[in-house]
Amino acid sequence: MQLHPFRPRLLTALRGYDATRLRADVAAGVTVGVVALPLAMAFAIASGVKPEQGLVTAIVAGLLISALGGSPVQIGGRPAPSS
Repeated sequence: MQLHPFRPRLLTALRGYDATRLRADVAAGVTVGVVALPLAMAFAIASGVKPEQGLVTAIVAGLLISALGGSPVQIGGRPAPSS
């Protein structure tokens, strides 16, 4: 069985990238950030750690998910705890 070499989807997604897509991506990022960052702080507090640790975790995880996996229609992020 032959394995294909690893190639992040980010490289494929950047082909044909223009200013229109950049504006849409920035608007989507701001919208997600408004929701995700306070949620990350709340999860940290609920877990008994400092809110700053939740922010760092959310930012690092978001960058890794964005850079190494997924597709333009796949969303990655912190799962909400079940009640």
